[in-house]
Amino acid sequence: MTINVLHPGLATTVQDLGRPGYYHLGIPEGGAMDRLALIAANHLVGNNEGAAGLEAVFMGPDLEFTEDATIAVTGAEMPVLIDEEDVPGWTAIAVKAGQKLSFGFLKTGARIYIAVAGGIDVPMALGSRSTYPIGALGGVEGRAIAAGDELPVGTPARKAKIGKTIPEALRRKPGTPAELRVLPGLYDHRMTDASLEHFFFDEWKVAPEADRMGYRFRGGHPIEFVPREQPFGAGSDPSNIVDACYPYGSVQVPGGLEPIVLHRDAVSGGGYFMVGTVISADMDLIGQLQPHSPTRFVKVDMDTALAARKDRAALIEKIRALF
Repeated sequence: MTINVLHPGLATTVQDLGRPGYYHLGIPEGGAMDRLALIAANHLVGNNEGAAGLEAVFMGPDLEFTEDATIAVTGAEMPVLIDEEDVPGWTAIAVKAGQKLSFGFLKTGARIYIAVAGGIDVPMALGSRSTYPIGALGGVEGRAIAAGDELPVGTPARKAKIGKTIPEALRRKPGTPAELRVLPGLYDHRMTDASLEHFFFDEWKVAPEADRMGYRFRGGHPIEFVPREQPFGAGSDPSNIVDACYPYGSVQVPGGLEPIVLHRDAVSGGGYFMVGTVISADMDLIGQLQPHSPTRFVKVDMDTALAARKDRAALIEKIRALF
């Protein structure tokens, strides 16, 4: 079975849960920006959690099915249409051979996830089908899908139950303003006390420069730095450090002006200081933020971060229990 791409939508890529284990070589883990949404979609159609689906940003693709299939669309709120007829999101939907899947205008959120029973069966690259466009790795020839592509579909892990829905209570979405919990460090000592206080007090807004590599934020106070003697190997800007590793979710502020949260396709190191790191439990939320979305960074400690990770794991267990 294949799916014909009639229109690719905007930056629609094949994504699974990523390729861990190569970050030390400069290859990011990648994978779905909103992993919870992809996991839910895969369960709905009878796939394993790590099966590859499609991630579309702001605008969905137009797809034609060559055989009967089961699909599910999760993530952002965007009307889902089969042959121009509305069908529900977060639900297992039966599609007949020859029918077309399309989408209306985005309402809330930023990214949708399209799962099909059997998964998108493109070749594996370093243990994953996820697309890493900067490195031309994975997906369809290492790029976003394009009109005319034929996407191969694999074999489902189990039979799906048509009409099954993920309850609203299990669909995690960012609030307004979105609150991103941050564990301070490793270089927050480079900021003045007043500047660090402003960083966590200010309301920021997502800048248009927000993608799979990182989300930029604007609107808060510029960072003021503690005076120092420039270290050997560091740049002359106060925001520079001797090159160091970047953890996923790390918040760097080049020039002290606009924070950037590094995301799934981010580089593994560089020469900018880090205020802190967005906790793993909140990384999915970032992927659903539109440009200009109001956002607050919330300072937390390690105990709170670990408790949040446990809560997210419990949420996934509740989704698994439905199937």
